[in-house]
Amino acid sequence: MKIRPKGSGHRVLIISVSAGTGHIRAGEALAKAAAAHPATGEVLHVDALRYTNKMFRRFYGQFYIDLVKSAPTLLGWFYESQDEPWKTEKMRLMLDRMNTGSLVRQIKKFKPDITICTHFLPAEILSHLIKHDKVDTQLSITITDYYAHAMWLSRLIHHYFVATEECRVQLENIGFPPESITVSGIPIDPVFCENKERAVLRAKQGLRADAPMLLVSAGALGVSSAERIVEVLSDLTMPVQIVVICGKNEKLRQSVLEQLSQRPESAAHLDFKVLGYTTEMDEWMKSADLYIGKPGGLTTAEAMSCGLPMVIYQPIPGQEERNSDFLLENGAAVKCNQLATMAYKVDLLLKDPERMAKMRRRALGLSHPDAAKQIVQKLIDELYTEAVTIPQESPGKKAKQKLRLLGRKLLLSGEEPASVFKSPF
Repeated sequence: MKIRPKGSGHRVLIISVSAGTGHIRAGEALAKAAAAHPATGEVLHVDALRYTNKMFRRFYGQFYIDLVKSAPTLLGWFYESQDEPWKTEKMRLMLDRMNTGSLVRQIKKFKPDITICTHFLPAEILSHLIKHDKVDTQLSITITDYYAHAMWLSRLIHHYFVATEECRVQLENIGFPPESITVSGIPIDPVFCENKERAVLRAKQGLRADAPMLLVSAGALGVSSAERIVEVLSDLTMPVQIVVICGKNEKLRQSVLEQLSQRPESAAHLDFKVLGYTTEMDEWMKSADLYIGKPGGLTTAEAMSCGLPMVIYQPIPGQEERNSDFLLENGAAVKCNQLATMAYKVDLLLKDPERMAKMRRRALGLSHPDAAKQIVQKLIDELYTEAVTIPQESPGKKAKQKLRLLGRKLLLSGEEPASVFKSPF
């Protein structure tokens, strides 16, 4: 890796994909951590889909949201059917190369020393470019769920950052060298590392200090069953405070407000607060006693960093179901398969302080609030080692020579897809 003039700093490129919001949020966290590191120079975070055509963007972005809303079972079937190492690699790479010419040009223009991908799409492209000596960069992938789906697998990679030991073992058994895998946790905004007192936060939020608070979240995009959850929580017997965050879905927020205006007298012991999109999710999570919603990778990592147990309802088939399994296995969550029993289950938890305390401890034990900082530091350390130990080679051999000397050449078996079109690179 090239050595830059003293004081210039390393160029860091972070590539996310706006399929949902989690990959982007992970990228933002890494960008903040990279910008704060004294060894970095220019830091660039891009959404890969901004460099593709309209049809491709819709397929990767909006189509995913459409399936979550209207056909989650189909989404789950697709997820399971594709979870076989290298099964669809050739087809995906061919489609990606046909639609990402602008992204490739942006990568070459920026000339990154370090590249971190929070989605498999750009990682596939970078792996191909490095293999064919088109780009000279240190490539790493940060997996943003608690399980490594087969689509995350890349032929050539410097480093994987994963959320769990199980995920590390999974990659090792597929054939990736142990030294190329780090259990870092999922990168979340550094604000979650800040120590904020619950009493101070509740006073700021207009919440009582003497009553439990439930945080019901529809996610950043407001895609959930929040209205039905609010309806069944009206059957809670304990006096609690319930904060409902509707994200960017203003229609949902208005609907919940209308619903609460007509709630029965029997729910008078419950205090509701309804919000739209917020940039203070860390403060609401740190004020809460239970989180009710879907276990997306980033949401789960944020909740765990706050020691916040989860009540899971309707996880998206596929990755969220596997995130749910992880939380249930580790005692940091309960799952409601039917809305009819949600109030009953929540009441049981709130009436059992010892169990609640244990779940909170389990959640904290699963947390990695400084994952973004650790990932950046690990990559800076490895980059420095490469820079001072790798001899100068001809451009055609440079990238492969570095990987070979470092024991991280992961070109596993398999042929390259035949080129049936004019490649942009």
